[in-house]
Amino acid sequence: MSLEDWTIFRILPSHVRAKIRLFYVLGANGNEAIFVTDDDDVYGFGTNYSFCLGIGDCGATIEPRKIEVLCKQKLKAISFGASPHVVGITGNGTVYAWGHNAHSQLGTGTQNQTNCPVVVGAGSGHHSGLHSVSRVACGNFHTLALSDGEVYAWGQNSCGQIGSGCLSGQATPRKVTASIGAHKAVDIACSQTSSFAVMENGEIYAWGYNGNGQLGSGNSINQATPGRCIGLENKIVVRVVCGYAHVLALTDQGHLYAWGANTYGQLGNGSKLNASTPVRIASDLGRFTDLAAIHACSISAAITESGKVYMWGQARGQFITTPVETPFESLDDVFANCASPSVTYRAVPTRTNVLKDLVASSFDDSETSDIRFVTFDAPNRPIWCHKSILRIKCLYFHKMFREPWNEVDKNIIEVENYPYTVYHAFLKYLYTEQVSLNTEDALQLLELANAYCEENLTKDCTRLIKQGINHENSAFIYDYALRFEAKDLEEYCYRYMLNHMTDITQSEGFMKLDESTIKAFIFKASQTGIFKT
Repeated sequence: MSLEDWTIFRILPSHVRAKIRLFYVLGANGNEAIFVTDDDDVYGFGTNYSFCLGIGDCGATIEPRKIEVLCKQKLKAISFGASPHVVGITGNGTVYAWGHNAHSQLGTGTQNQTNCPVVVGAGSGHHSGLHSVSRVACGNFHTLALSDGEVYAWGQNSCGQIGSGCLSGQATPRKVTASIGAHKAVDIACSQTSSFAVMENGEIYAWGYNGNGQLGSGNSINQATPGRCIGLENKIVVRVVCGYAHVLALTDQGHLYAWGANTYGQLGNGSKLNASTPVRIASDLGRFTDLAAIHACSISAAITESGKVYMWGQARGQFITTPVETPFESLDDVFANCASPSVTYRAVPTRTNVLKDLVASSFDDSETSDIRFVTFDAPNRPIWCHKSILRIKCLYFHKMFREPWNEVDKNIIEVENYPYTVYHAFLKYLYTEQVSLNTEDALQLLELANAYCEENLTKDCTRLIKQGINHENSAFIYDYALRFEAKDLEEYCYRYMLNHMTDITQSEGFMKLDESTIKAFIFKASQTGIFKT
């Protein structure tokens, strides 16, 4: 996507936009923005309502101003509430908050607004507070944080959204333990006055306001402690997002579920009737890999494994009751062009660097290249590249195109171990930092990435493979991960197989595993207590 798709960034000079690597658009009208530069400096500009820019005063500014306390801290995520209050996570998992605080939603122990970011939960005179936080989520006047599988909450609690069992507000982070104390959480989300957590076993717990059925409990009664969303039995949820008063969930099989308010068709079920229990939607559109919503508006979006982006709900005054395909390439595009207000649902990475675009466009260009790669399965389809770019982008090629390697003077490299599709994807990744392959090819690309010590590509391949795991191939991928010591992928496959034990153990892929692998899997599974009667 282009940074200029967000109206507020059009006022910045091009040389400023070129340095932005991460940005967030917030506020009631999308009139405020915070961004991180390539030098890891953090800036804010816009109307600065309720000190939400964190620049040290309440003044509006067209000129970006530095947020000193966040500079050089590798800011990686931001969430904001309606007031607005803003919460951010730095690279080491420390949480900072600033802005409106009438309901103690900043977690500082007071109700005083702050015009500069402060550490959440820090004791008086101590730079302590929450650490190792991986996610934050803001409702209207309350906040959630996820740290090492534990959910913390603070702020307004008029509807039970803190999950403490009472309706008293909470001025500092408090661990949510009722009902979910024995489980580890993997995701969190907030609608305006409700809270949600996805547990590692795939269950969703919800608490807070329930006037539109958004807690998924089958009724409209508020809950002051977490309760399980019903109707998702035997479904393994991996992600949850919230709109103004509706909820979307994604399962490990790529299925979408929705519930809650539906005035604008934001549930995508073809009607405008609220739903108090999860209903599956878009079942005819294939497997989905990600979804998006934000409590500031009532639009929903999701992307399939084939890269098609769909949206529904309130889009620029239109009410769309079933998912429609868009021409966009990312979920961020939906919020930039169709949401009201036009705000980001996440911290958005961007690249406006002209040189980088030039490098990407030169891939497989026979006119400018000085080397070509020929694979064993496609000898008449060379892949055209540039030695200088490959040396910069990949340590393996940096060594290859130097003495005493034989390839230093060659202009044709024969590839014997990987097919055209895989090697083409690998070389394209070096130019574009983007990859898109089916699961089988992604496995081979993962092997290649490990062989060439390309860590970022390894992570991207693992992400692709996870999205393509199903009952038939999970055992094969698990065995592959074991053989190549891909620990992250191994653990993900193990969890998937554990959650679908009956179907997996009856699959052809499982039957093909060697005896020692099957025994090791069953022994590991037995330690979780899954075979208890």
